[in-house]
Amino acid sequence: MLYWDVLTDRSLWLQLGILVAVTLGTYLILSIALRVLSRHFLQRDRKSHSRVFYFASELLRSTSHLLLLAFALMLGLKSVELSPRWEQAMSHGWFIALAFQLALWADHAVQLWTTSLNRDGKARNPVTTTLIGIMVRLVIWTVMLLSILANLGVDITAMIASLGVGGIAIALAVQTLLSDMFASMSIGIDKPFEIGDFVVFGEVAGTIEHIGLKTTRIRALSGEQIVCANAELLAQTLHNYKRMDTRRIVFTFGISPHTPTDKVREVSAQVKNIIDNADKTQFDRAHFFAFNESQLTFEVVHIMQTADYNQYMDVQQEINLQLLQSLRDMDVHLAFPIRRVEFNGGSLPEIQVAGVPQTARPASRSSAG
Repeated sequence: MLYWDVLTDRSLWLQLGILVAVTLGTYLILSIALRVLSRHFLQRDRKSHSRVFYFASELLRSTSHLLLLAFALMLGLKSVELSPRWEQAMSHGWFIALAFQLALWADHAVQLWTTSLNRDGKARNPVTTTLIGIMVRLVIWTVMLLSILANLGVDITAMIASLGVGGIAIALAVQTLLSDMFASMSIGIDKPFEIGDFVVFGEVAGTIEHIGLKTTRIRALSGEQIVCANAELLAQTLHNYKRMDTRRIVFTFGISPHTPTDKVREVSAQVKNIIDNADKTQFDRAHFFAFNESQLTFEVVHIMQTADYNQYMDVQQEINLQLLQSLRDMDVHLAFPIRRVEFNGGSLPEIQVAGVPQTARPASRSSAG
């Protein structure tokens, strides 16, 4: 009889009908509204090429239909008479559905952000962007879970303290790995170098091939691959030649100390003329620098307008060849090291020519150049 009374209760069926109608109607209205807004933002994105409208459109499209149905059900339950127990349960349901949906939107936004960073044509460290994305998403879902537990009346203070102590223990156990991971994040954010850059540090010189979670791989000039820990790499002074716009070149040469003064003056002018006519470089100065052993030393400075090392060597070779020819035309001789040996007293050692001893004459002084 009890079941028959329930089945014949018109008031109950009326409330159930209202609940179903309101739930389905709200669900359809919300679904259509989200679809219309998503298309509108997508059209705005195509017209203005603004990433904000694209992100908004993608977030609306990622809305969970299950959570949307739950939200519509909550609105439907508001339209019927419920007991206080159901009212309390519904208040928790509102918060849980909203928290899940906000977490889904935030999670999808982080995924869109990391994807856009890896596909915008700029050289970035994909490991770093992925790592940052995972950490941010982990924080989002952790905060969502803790907020739901707190809303349900669970004391999360002890849980948070336990997570903190456990995190410290794990960090101490894997501190070397964590230092390299954070170094990888630092490389990705600060960008001291990127994939394809030519770097020099210590005795290593090569091109960056891969920036990983723990190590960075460098292709050395001699051909082998060098693997270096990220933390160790950042602790060193690193020269990044890929970002060098110009190259300051300093070179010296020496001429014979017997060169007349007027020709010594002409040498600087000839060097300036040679460099001014060279490609991709700018003359800075050329001076008779110092009196060195067996030569008059000139110091020349010019600024290469390219960072390419092969192009620099081509230009420097042409400058050297023209300088050599110019000195020969001026009858100026390049200096070569000269050593003088003096022999005082006694007699010179015996000299053998073709195996036949030759008698050396006594000499008080002899010199050789």
